[in-house]
Amino acid sequence: MTTLTDFSARTLTGEERDLSAYHGQVVLVVNTASQCGFTPQYEGLEKLYQAYGEQGFVVLGFPSNQFGGQEPGSDDEIGSFCQKNYGVSFPMFSKIDVNGPEAHPLYQWLKGEKGGVLGDKIKWNFTKFLVGKDGKVVKRYGSTTKPEKIAGDVERELAR
Repeated sequence: MTTLTDFSARTLTGEERDLSAYHGQVVLVVNTASQCGFTPQYEGLEKLYQAYGEQGFVVLGFPSNQFGGQEPGSDDEIGSFCQKNYGVSFPMFSKIDVNGPEAHPLYQWLKGEKGGVLGDKIKWNFTKFLVGKDGKVVKRYGSTTKPEKIAGDVERELAR
């Protein structure tokens, strides 16, 4: 059975990272953008990461430019923006496609595990997937779900 640990992705600094590095952790996978109405959610995501990181929780950010061209920057620009404006310290990855024929394999799997309003498509930036310690998708959240609303689910998964 496929789990999160079966995938890898390139970080903003260009390193290929095997997601097995997050084995046994509760993971929140989010497609992000720097010029979106939901961009302030970076602050809430960072707060979740700070609150639960030492207990085995991590946020993984995956920038995508597929929704209204709201992530036009380079990897360096994205990293600088996230750090400067929101103090992001959780892992951020290189820009990817989350929909269509070029969708990153991780997102092909995530969407197959938990469909949304548009079936297996990602509707917009800041769609979130909660992955349990076993690497399986627990829940999917739409863009409008603020990170602080996910804290209870994170706590439940950490307690398992």
